[in-house]
Amino acid sequence: MKKQLLELRGIITVLNTPFTEEDAVDLPSLRKNVRYALECGVAGFLVPAMASEVDKLSREERRQIVEAVLEENRSRVPVIGGASAATAVERRQNAAALIELGCQGVLASIPFQDEEQYERDVRALDALKPGFLMIQDWDFQGYGLTIALITRLFEEVESFRCLKVEVVPAGVKYSQVLSATGGKLHVSGGWAVMQIIEALDRGVHAFMPTGMHELYTRIYDLYREGRRDEARLLFERLLPVLAFANQHLDISIHFFKRLLYKQGIYATPRVREPILPFDEVHEKVADQLIGRVIELCRQARESGNLPK
Repeated sequence: MKKQLLELRGIITVLNTPFTEEDAVDLPSLRKNVRYALECGVAGFLVPAMASEVDKLSREERRQIVEAVLEENRSRVPVIGGASAATAVERRQNAAALIELGCQGVLASIPFQDEEQYERDVRALDALKPGFLMIQDWDFQGYGLTIALITRLFEEVESFRCLKVEVVPAGVKYSQVLSATGGKLHVSGGWAVMQIIEALDRGVHAFMPTGMHELYTRIYDLYREGRRDEARLLFERLLPVLAFANQHLDISIHFFKRLLYKQGIYATPRVREPILPFDEVHEKVADQLIGRVIELCRQARESGNLPK
């Protein structure tokens, strides 16, 4: 089966779910974030995902969130719907609903038991005929899916055109996947955003971080323009932020919601339980780092050049 590389390059932002003080999904704030991200030049959206607190959302809330993003986006960039769920039946149901809503692609994280089970679950999603299927290769304890399995599925499963790599370590796997598939499988990085310059050097096509739209798109654009040193220097200004936020997924959710709140995009920084606590020390450190992010964003907007 011959496939062409999916032309989707840049920052595909993962949207946090905003909540009101009454713990309802805050759709106006979500729409505001979508508009902000589009103004910053993102290449796409992924929603709902782990950073969206997807496991704490009802089926109806998931639908409302995706509908709002699709409506606000107005087909300007691809919207990838997150179909991940605990069971294969739920994943198929979620994927079918996302396709019906109009998502251009579907992402799924599939628990691995053995290759036979994994392939069966992938083919079940492919049978739904999504625009494209993105598999989330998620393993914080190891190397995730084997290169042989990824390659075989890419060659045999029509809709499987994208892989989101989130393993330890990610760098070498990026290169191995790209080499094994002749560069035709679209590869994106997620949690390993702290290695974004390395990933760009390895030829990764897209990145799926949360928040900081202006800065991530600026880093990506500088690199693509051949200005690697400027991209690296700007990225290094963000490293203290990423070192703090990437301690744990829950800390990341707390931090980026607080950032969006301080930026005036979300009406509250509210998160849903259960989640790790974010205490007074966290808040103090976070606010210092948020000040750094806001200043870098201001400089990026005003000058369009690398902050001094």
